[in-house]
Amino acid sequence: MKLLFSLFLTFMTGTAVVAQGIEFFHGTWDEALDLSKSQGKPLFVDAYAKWCGPCKRMAATTFKNAEAGDYFNKNFINVKIDAEESEGVKFRQKYPVTAFPTLYFIDENGEVIHQAVGAQDVKGLISLGDKALDKVDYSREYAAGYEKGKREPEFIFNYVKALNKSNKSSLGISNEYLRSQKDLTTEFNLRFILEAAVEADSRIFELLIKYQKEIGVLEGLQSLRDHIKLACENTVQKAIDFKNTELLQEAKEKMKQHYPELSDRFAIESDMAYFKAMKDTKNYAKACDDYVRKVANGNPGDMVHLAEEILNNFSSDEKCMKQAEKYAKEAAHQRGSFDDYYLYARVLLQNGKKKDALDAAHKCQELSKAEDSSATHSVEMLIKMIEG
Repeated sequence: MKLLFSLFLTFMTGTAVVAQGIEFFHGTWDEALDLSKSQGKPLFVDAYAKWCGPCKRMAATTFKNAEAGDYFNKNFINVKIDAEESEGVKFRQKYPVTAFPTLYFIDENGEVIHQAVGAQDVKGLISLGDKALDKVDYSREYAAGYEKGKREPEFIFNYVKALNKSNKSSLGISNEYLRSQKDLTTEFNLRFILEAAVEADSRIFELLIKYQKEIGVLEGLQSLRDHIKLACENTVQKAIDFKNTELLQEAKEKMKQHYPELSDRFAIESDMAYFKAMKDTKNYAKACDDYVRKVANGNPGDMVHLAEEILNNFSSDEKCMKQAEKYAKEAAHQRGSFDDYYLYARVLLQNGKKKDALDAAHKCQELSKAEDSSATHSVEMLIKMIEG
């Protein structure tokens, strides 16, 4: 299961960090590979050139996008390499770069998983990331051993961890192991239950709740809560996959029962994710307003994210776009950053308010003087678009 809903929640609960877009690692290539191994994430590499116009545009727009940042910061170690400088020249000896930008997805062993050439918008870049992740399977070696009959507890535990890490179903393997155990309260089995409880609508989740006191003592209360939240997130994702409102409700109820401190926020964010995926503009708009009133508390980062989500997904819906305009306007007036006014101008343009969009773009142009040259170029293109 691809944990898209988990990514959505990560953004909404961590705006201050994620709103900056994709975070790129600063270090050597060997250090990036080491980090990939230690964190169990593949690498995303933007091989660019300083003179490359599409590279600059992607850096100024796609890489700064909150949704792109949320997705790539969660799933990859992100690296930018100037392919014409010393480190880049060395990189090109193994990874050919014949056009700019060249985008590589590379595993922890330095092997290419996927690659593409050319600048991407947010949806295109995330689509490339999905294709790369589909090719990453940490469980392959364990699967071969399992087929040969290996059933040692430590092996099964590591197999389940590898399946979870690869976003593949582990419930069948986990249930088979747990049914073979006479005593589920050993330290090993309690840790196994914690790792295996990946969906709230499962028997193993009920075991997690049954032994939550013992597991909390063993692994810590926060670890227990994190796994409860993850299991509920995964059930929301299942609800989205199967278009099942009963699963959505079950996830929200179990979160309320077992992690009440976050349950109200979780319920609203679950509705936002579900109705967005279902293209249900009426209920999505209502969930957005609930979020603004009950969760955001005027946070401009949240307002910007909501406005951008609406612009990217419901630009043809008049009611949703009015909300986007309201959110973007509030963020621009409250925080007043380059990114805030850039988005506000785009929303106004989409809503047919060219004069207001031009005013916002000119304000953005003033703010771009404190940014890099790519920001100035981006806003100039936006002004031409509005005037054209």
